[in-house]
Amino acid sequence: MKTILLHGLGQNAHDWEKVTSLIPNMKVDCPNLFSAGENGFSYSEIMHSCEARFADEREPLRICGLSFGAVLALDYTIRHSSHVTSLVLIGCQYKVPSLLIDLQNIMFRCMPEKAFQNTGLSKSNTIELARSMRNLDFSEKLHEISCPVTIICGEKDRANKKAAKKLNTLLPQSELLIIPGVGHEVNKYAPEAIAAILNRE
Repeated sequence: MKTILLHGLGQNAHDWEKVTSLIPNMKVDCPNLFSAGENGFSYSEIMHSCEARFADEREPLRICGLSFGAVLALDYTIRHSSHVTSLVLIGCQYKVPSLLIDLQNIMFRCMPEKAFQNTGLSKSNTIELARSMRNLDFSEKLHEISCPVTIICGEKDRANKKAAKKLNTLLPQSELLIIPGVGHEVNKYAPEAIAAILNRE
């Protein structure tokens, strides 16, 4: 089994280093989702790139994603349920709230260009990508997920806690873990919690 780690918007593959250091014996693939020249800058183009990357994998996948990466993980599992043996979703929205996207883009517009230099996306590309996600809604397709699901949310992640609890009720095979004292980027600030979940499977 291979473990796939998908980072969030504003992150890159290096943000999983603390987690990967705690799971040294696992086969891990941690792609940079926004690598310049490899992907487009819309959600659908990045989803297509992920499908192409994993198309030749012969062993089953365990996918762990944070935020944007969790949305990709959820969508990929709906599309390829037979290929995914388990799912770990961190700070995930199954129905992307357009208001949250709009507020996020206002925040992005106020940030300097240099704040985006380590993410693989420019400021304008980040805004474009976020805008392309405004209408994502997987509510009617969640029943297609049959594998075990662990839903994680930081205690201080107010923007995603309600969605995490609702997703837990919509996926009967899921469990919800609230990580105390942590905000949205659980992979950076509580890597041991994620590693413990991955190590137990």
